[in-house]
Amino acid sequence: MTDGKGAIPMQNWQEKYSFFQNPAPVQVDCGALVQRLQRPQGPVDVVLDTDTYNEIDDQYALAYLVLNDWKLRLKAIYAAPFCNSKAPGGPADGMEQSYGEIRNIVHLLGRDDLMQRTYRGATAYLPDEKTPVVSPAAEHLARLAMEYSPEKPLYVVAIAAITNIASALLLNPDIRDRIVIVWLGGHALHWHDNHEFNLMQDVAAARVVLGCGAAVVLLPCNGVVSAFATTEPELRENLRGKNALCDYLYETTTAFTASRSRVKSWSKAIWDVTAVGWLLGGEYMLDELIQSPIPEYDHRWGQDRRRHPIRYVYHINRDRLMDDLFNKLRAFSD
Repeated sequence: MTDGKGAIPMQNWQEKYSFFQNPAPVQVDCGALVQRLQRPQGPVDVVLDTDTYNEIDDQYALAYLVLNDWKLRLKAIYAAPFCNSKAPGGPADGMEQSYGEIRNIVHLLGRDDLMQRTYRGATAYLPDEKTPVVSPAAEHLARLAMEYSPEKPLYVVAIAAITNIASALLLNPDIRDRIVIVWLGGHALHWHDNHEFNLMQDVAAARVVLGCGAAVVLLPCNGVVSAFATTEPELRENLRGKNALCDYLYETTTAFTASRSRVKSWSKAIWDVTAVGWLLGGEYMLDELIQSPIPEYDHRWGQDRRRHPIRYVYHINRDRLMDDLFNKLRAFSD
């Protein structure tokens, strides 16, 4: 519909392009923010937010984090919501299934002590961009982060819908400058859409996190982290028969992927591992500072050059990171 002169009326543009409705960029100390976005050099405190039962890659990420405890001191694990064929009861079902799978993995790792640091997360997605979903996980993060500072932040590794983290920020906005969020979510900026599972489940939460001025390291899925994939022969060579944890990962990965693949020569991205990998060293990936993109409700990235910076990963050194992952998993003694 046009105004008779070939132009689309302004109200129709506003309906089609939601950047007209995006709030003004928040005010932040960009110098301090950029400083927090530097990769940490020494040991750091970390929490993990994970929808562990959703697929098979969260299990690798959780194990990899725990097995790098020389640098990553795990303070808490949060079960995140998800909804798909593995959680037909909705996000509450997905969160509860993930809570159980977290406990299964830490048991295989011989770290039953971590069960006391595992918290149930949201049972629903954000209803809007101002209302948190209160849960033990969100409340714990809102309290825990206050023990840290802009100079010595808490690192939040998020590999799921980011509902719990957004809720914590809404419950206690003062934690914004005391955390660094490393989130695997969305697709690459050059990708044709942004219809990615972690992001599309709770766009409101993504908009809160990427728009509030927090330090965010963004690892996009298709177009970047999708390069971090493995195959059945590689898994068989590196995991099968090495220990109970490796056998579990091998069996669940091959069964899950073979049941969904239409070809015999499949590969499977285990991209959640890369969020942990970013904290471990620059040799595993390349990144750059960009203006924080805007997750739009039509599953596209919006842009506003006035927005604060984030760190954006644009390349994964697949072989080097995969080699370290397999070495750590094989070396684990159960």
